[in-house]
Amino acid sequence: MEKLMKPAEYAKELGISRQAVYAKIKRGILTAKDVEGKLYIVVDNEDNKSQTTARPPSPKSTESAKTATLKSDKPVSKELHKDYKALLSAKDETIAVLKDTVKDLKKSNKQITRTLRGEIDLLKEAFHEMRALYMHQLEFQKPTEEAIDVLSEEAEEKRHWISVKKLFKKFGLDKTKQQEKFLKRLKKAWKSGDERIVKVEGKFRLDASETYEDLLK
Repeated sequence: MEKLMKPAEYAKELGISRQAVYAKIKRGILTAKDVEGKLYIVVDNEDNKSQTTARPPSPKSTESAKTATLKSDKPVSKELHKDYKALLSAKDETIAVLKDTVKDLKKSNKQITRTLRGEIDLLKEAFHEMRALYMHQLEFQKPTEEAIDVLSEEAEEKRHWISVKKLFKKFGLDKTKQQEKFLKRLKKAWKSGDERIVKVEGKFRLDASETYEDLLK
């Protein structure tokens, strides 16, 4: 007659670990059934009885059997011989299961190591890219007020720096929405390294000789 047992109960019944039970299921030694989302071992009552009988003897029973044999000087009984065979069989099977488990763990560890190495390489690449962008920004950093003051007279004649408000008046940007739109484009152009725009003490200065048609669209 068919009987369903939980993996933990089956492991306890045979005196093996739950890991060994799951390994047996994986290898097809045991039949498992999913009942309402829970895993059960399909056990035949007759097989279960034989497996229970074949369960390794306890140290006390083994010791008492040895003592009885020594006292009587008689050969080991057939039942005790069966117990030893069952014990050796269980040992060999447990060793095989443990070997498979170790192989699976090694594979998992290799996969985890590869994944971690890949993530580390990606982080390194991202760091180098960010560093390159930062260095590029430093190269195009806008001159300070002192730097503007020391420009040559010739450069000063070519460029005349005005404030944003004066630029609004120059191009007739009197509406708030137009001004906000222009400022957004202005900041974006400045960040990209537009030489027509400088920032002095937190305020933008623009070259009055330029038209800024690309920012006024």
